[in-house]
Amino acid sequence: MLTQFGMSIPLIAAPMSGGPTTPAMVSAATQAGGLGLLAAGYKTVEAIEAEIKTVRAAGIPFGVNVFAPNPLPVDPNDYHAYAAIIQREADQFGLTLPPEPIEDTDKFDEKIALLVDDPVPMVSFTFGIPPGTVIAALRQAGSVVVQTVTTAEEAAQARDAGVDMLAVQAAVAGGHSGTLTPRRPLTPVPLVDLVEQIVATVGLPVLAAGGLATPGAVADVMRAGAAAAVVGTVLLRATESGASATHQAALTNPARTETVLTHAFTGRPARGLRNAFIDAHEAEAPLGYPALHYLTTSLRKAAAAAGKPDYVHLWAGTGYRHATAEATSDILGRLASDL
Repeated sequence: MLTQFGMSIPLIAAPMSGGPTTPAMVSAATQAGGLGLLAAGYKTVEAIEAEIKTVRAAGIPFGVNVFAPNPLPVDPNDYHAYAAIIQREADQFGLTLPPEPIEDTDKFDEKIALLVDDPVPMVSFTFGIPPGTVIAALRQAGSVVVQTVTTAEEAAQARDAGVDMLAVQAAVAGGHSGTLTPRRPLTPVPLVDLVEQIVATVGLPVLAAGGLATPGAVADVMRAGAAAAVVGTVLLRATESGASATHQAALTNPARTETVLTHAFTGRPARGLRNAFIDAHEAEAPLGYPALHYLTTSLRKAAAAAGKPDYVHLWAGTGYRHATAEATSDILGRLASDL
């Protein structure tokens, strides 16, 4: 199914929302023989439309990743208690945080309407499985539809919903987990084992994601039956990366010695470099997405701009030490060197 994308190396640049993935990174990944996906999460419809136009002008295949609604409502009392604590952190930046929970769908319906009216070669979903009518409409428009899953059970659900391919994500992946059940602890199954299990039981092509930062790791998942490997963290310091300077610097800071799963920043499990914010708030943070995401957004942006990494969501997978400051094409070429 990936043959239609003309890939000469089985590598996909992960759609990293919040800034790291840029149209330049998407274009560079595809021009290097792989494939790039734009990240529609947290963007306006107009912004993603403009990014699609930019990449399309290069005349290359690409994809778009969309957050599918899978609400994780926050208890209002828990939100108010946590907001009062986080406001004290925000005071140093002169910020006023949202006093009430903000619950929305990240403009899901509008983004789907755009992608049906102006189709792109690939559309992938994360967080939730969209309705079958949405999947069918995108496929009818000519898009290959991919669903992010984290277990064999989720993979079977996605297959039954009618998707074409699966992005199988291990718990070691950086950024948000695509788990469909964010209230349950993530199960740390090695990616190779997860890929083998899903390839054997579900019968759809698999894109393997999570902790893939070396040529050997990429080769291992390909041998396990993956159709391609998805890499994200290893591209955070790439020439084309839009990650903040604060985030990029933290990846090389010898004092940042581990990644941890946290819901303190967004109310949904995500993996990042351990920092003071996580240490201070993980135990008291409620679950609740996107309410906690909106609660902490302005604080995180202000801290990144001020060069204060201990208040920033330093999303990173376990292979973060392999992130290098060079062109996306060079990084992908090296990752494909053992194939």
